[in-house]
Amino acid sequence: MSDLPRKAVTRTAKLAALPLGFAGRATWGLGKRIGGKSAELVAREVQQRTADQLFKVLGELKGGAMKLGQALSVFESALPEEVAGPYRAALTKLQEAAPPMPSGTVHAVLEERLGEGWRGLFLEFEDKPSAAASIGQVHRAVWHDGRDVAVKVQYPGAGEALLSDLTQLSRFARLLGPLIPGMDIKPLITELRDRVSEELDYEQEARSQRDHAEEFAADPDVVIPGVVHQSDQVLVTEWMDGVPLAAVIAEGTPEQRDRAGQLLARFLFSGPARTGLLHADPHPGNFRLLPPHDDAGEAGQWRLGVLDFGTVDRLPGGLPQPIGDSLRLTLAGDADAVYELLREEGFVKDSIDLDPDAVLDYLLPIIEPAQVKEFTFTRSWMRNQAARIADPRSPAHQLGKQLNLPPAYLLIHRVTLSTIGVLCQLGATVRLRDELESWVPGFLMEDEQGSVVQELAGDAAAGA
Repeated sequence: MSDLPRKAVTRTAKLAALPLGFAGRATWGLGKRIGGKSAELVAREVQQRTADQLFKVLGELKGGAMKLGQALSVFESALPEEVAGPYRAALTKLQEAAPPMPSGTVHAVLEERLGEGWRGLFLEFEDKPSAAASIGQVHRAVWHDGRDVAVKVQYPGAGEALLSDLTQLSRFARLLGPLIPGMDIKPLITELRDRVSEELDYEQEARSQRDHAEEFAADPDVVIPGVVHQSDQVLVTEWMDGVPLAAVIAEGTPEQRDRAGQLLARFLFSGPARTGLLHADPHPGNFRLLPPHDDAGEAGQWRLGVLDFGTVDRLPGGLPQPIGDSLRLTLAGDADAVYELLREEGFVKDSIDLDPDAVLDYLLPIIEPAQVKEFTFTRSWMRNQAARIADPRSPAHQLGKQLNLPPAYLLIHRVTLSTIGVLCQLGATVRLRDELESWVPGFLMEDEQGSVVQELAGDAAAGA
């Protein structure tokens, strides 16, 4: 595919073919079993073939189809290792690249949005895109003042494609469920659909990126590119080199993996406290690992570059304090207090009665990374968590079905799970508790939290 398919009938036909393909492979699998192959081996082959077709179609269509693929990509760690290989290759492609649109289409958008003399804004402009993603692609260029820049151009018809794809995908979300154990696909699709307007609004994206760039301008460890120019469907920002996080996942050194994981966790939890915004699209394609800087950062340490602020959650007071309170109380083993807090916040509906001790038993394995000074996130740990929750025979599965996720926590929950998924892909050893103590209100008692905040402020002043 060389362009974003705009006709609804074309996109619908491609997506509608997916469940037919699933059904066909199930029939093929039955034939294989009759022919003597074991059910387990056949199921694995069916799953691999399904993944290949699914992610090929999601990548080709871009739009909402690819958006779903990127959102699913961070949960690859939950897959059984014997089928993770084929998924991993397909999902990595979704994180970093998609078929580009023709240069003629790009030029037409730039002329319409920047004016007929758009080339005069650039000293150089590369027609071949450096990245092509779900709703737009990025071209490297040199701005008229000599700065290296990234020019993000939105695909024509992207809005229609996003809505159409996600509506179509929601119709057979149940069939996608088995691909990611323990993952309920339909709420994810609904949430992505609800945020279509934000994804398409480059003015809002520019504003969010400026807020982050200003706040992190003097930060020694996190780098945000500045916004150079913005207009409808075109966003120009400072260019950022570095090692894509997908490459660190594939072949990074242990040092790079641990550093990337630590800074990713730090950015996730510190962002809302520092900017009132939560970066809500934490798939590896949006992050870079930047080489050490002589006069910044912890001595000789890599830095984290952050891209794409098209989806954010607005949290003016930082992360909600009940998150920190519930974590602290869970770690303290206070089952009754945790249960009461979850009920107050709507995680347990008034019409349901649960055993507080059972709720505590359900939560403790999930927050294991916060119980120790440092924790190594692994695919096997992620798989065990997914299996525990996904197995219909397990008490955790039965209890999880009775819990509720309030709308105010939906995006925070997805971002946290997605970040954990990336940490497991990295295999990073992370001091997660340090970040929780520093940035999550309620995780420490108020006097302890105040001391930590004062210490961080002193460090920032010394660095400045």
